[in-house]
Amino acid sequence: MTPTRQESAAASTRPDVGRQRALLAARVAVETRGSDVKILDLRGLTPVFDYFVVATGSSRRQIHAMADEIEKAMKAELHDRKRGGEGYEEGRWIVLDYGDVMVHLFDAEAREYWDIEQLWSDAKQVPLPAETAGVTAE
Repeated sequence: MTPTRQESAAASTRPDVGRQRALLAARVAVETRGSDVKILDLRGLTPVFDYFVVATGSSRRQIHAMADEIEKAMKAELHDRKRGGEGYEEGRWIVLDYGDVMVHLFDAEAREYWDIEQLWSDAKQVPLPAETAGVTAE
């Protein structure tokens, strides 16, 4: 079924909530001293997710802090709760599931090993806003 012009116009003016979630998660990752923070736009590549946020933490404790602060910010600013998560106990790779956005927080060794950016190399990288792209984001 082909959408009508009105439906197409409404869809194009609707805010991209997934992008808002991804930008918020990236901002918080930078604020909590995550490094090499990236947002990958997966729309058009998979029907499962719209965005991946990928960040590296310097220690298990710091990765936990990033995860905790992202959860708090999602609740406070977007009134959103994660749908699931994995890896918190081990702390080398924490995944936070926000439906259309998956947040991947790695230690350096796990990030290099799993190489999410290479796996999804066809994804466009979303530029971080100037106020987000601090010294720790690359």
